[in-house]
Amino acid sequence: MTKSITLHVNGSSVDHDIAPQTTLVELLRGTMGLTGTHVGCDTAQCGACTILVDGRAVKSCNMLAVQANGRSITTIEGLPAPDGSLHPMQAAFKDCHGLQCGFCTPGMVMSAVDLVKHHGCHSEAQVREAMDGNICRCTGYQSIVKAVLQGAAAMNTFGLSA
Repeated sequence: MTKSITLHVNGSSVDHDIAPQTTLVELLRGTMGLTGTHVGCDTAQCGACTILVDGRAVKSCNMLAVQANGRSITTIEGLPAPDGSLHPMQAAFKDCHGLQCGFCTPGMVMSAVDLVKHHGCHSEAQVREAMDGNICRCTGYQSIVKAVLQGAAAMNTFGLSA
């Protein structure tokens, strides 16, 4: 048995027939080929699969695709500008070396964008608390925190924050 759904992914409307038990991350990665969304733990603990659903950070391994029917989805592939230039948060992660192996980076970036858009970004302590649901096993977090603060400043400059 399949269920027909329509999603608005990275600005485009897409229709899919899926099994009801398909997770959103399975649909994005396996069916749609949007492999920037990573699967780390499959239990919503690591944050590698974080995307934006209607502008809010969601761990896509913990959401059924049918729950996203009719909703707007943004993955890491949907953040850059139409001309291909990086989103300010992506650029900050690059500039501040906020990645090492890169596995956690898409989820970190998406969580950071949500933080800035919905709560502002005012201090290192706030960033550390807000990013608590995203695990990095490589960097020690210092460069990630620096990247989020720099990305927040750039988002404010470009009018992309709250």
